[in-house]
Amino acid sequence: QVQLVESGGGLVQAGGSLRLSCAASGRTFSNYAIGWFRQAPGKERDFVAAISRSGLSTSYADSVRGRFTISRDNGKNTVYLRMSSLAPEDTAVYRCAATTRRGLSLKADHEYDYWGQGTQVTVSS
Repeated sequence: QVQLVESGGGLVQAGGSLRLSCAASGRTFSNYAIGWFRQAPGKERDFVAAISRSGLSTSYADSVRGRFTISRDNGKNTVYLRMSSLAPEDTAVYRCAATTRRGLSLKADHEYDYWGQGTQVTVSS
């Protein structure tokens, strides 16, 4: 089992940047693929980005591709989401999630078994 804790959210002006962190407990962090999802008030939870166990494979939602970068440091048990050129529509609670299952798209929330509590990102216009 793994526990996930997000940090790095906050209030930022449009065009600004933030880096979110997802810190995991346990000694087998490299066994988990990690995804980031976000949910705005009144909307469904959406996939943002995902990274494979090794970090060699990443995927992004079309809405963030080219603006967001996901990375991981298995030595620090942490996954990062670097967000730039932020816009008001990026405002949401961002949550990271982990899965040990294989052969997945990593883009669907039901593929993940463990979730963090989330961190609020607010982008002002």
